[in-house]
Amino acid sequence: MRYPQFFDAVAPIIIHDPLAEFLGAVQGGLIEYRYIDAVRLAGHSCPTVAAAWTLTRRALAALYGDAVPERGAVRVEMHGDRVGGVTGVMANVAALLTGASDEAGFKGIGGRFDRRGLLFYAVELPLEMRFTRTDTAAAVDAGADLQRIPGDPLLRPLLQRCIAGTATRVEAARFAELWQARVRRILLEHAEDDGAFVVQPTRPVNELASAASTSLPASVPV
Repeated sequence: MRYPQFFDAVAPIIIHDPLAEFLGAVQGGLIEYRYIDAVRLAGHSCPTVAAAWTLTRRALAALYGDAVPERGAVRVEMHGDRVGGVTGVMANVAALLTGASDEAGFKGIGGRFDRRGLLFYAVELPLEMRFTRTDTAAAVDAGADLQRIPGDPLLRPLLQRCIAGTATRVEAARFAELWQARVRRILLEHAEDDGAFVVQPTRPVNELASAASTSLPASVPV
């Protein structure tokens, strides 16, 4: 499988999955996820997948500090509707890393390892996502503003030609190159950019109205 080399330069995310440990799937339950895993899950690499990866990584770091995050012990809430915009794509990436699932998820074994009831959509939030530890109730809101990381000016016209079927092979290859160049910038050059990616402690409900006027957009523009 051949893919852009920068995928391997993205720092991995290490998670402890007690279910994987219990069933002997992974020694010690430690799973190393890499960006290519998110690409395999989504079937593509784009700014939205990159943003979801980065937001989840930063949210877990904020919740667990130097400790290893626990897979299956984080609730994920999405501002967007399940079928609206890019919400589903972002939720899938977050679910890959956290194990969170809706009612269709793993039902558990003997009352343990239940992954259901950890993923919710259309929740009133100041940003795009909320991550909550189920053991401590510590929570952070997370959102991305990808307009701060624009692509090459040629991207849009090349995209239009590709969609219309009028692009030459050279133009199509150039479009793909420029598309992944923007993804690379998001993942490598802006991974710690607090302007593009905001992860903040949750606020009381009565503060949400005032926060809405200053928060990032509720969707990730690509």
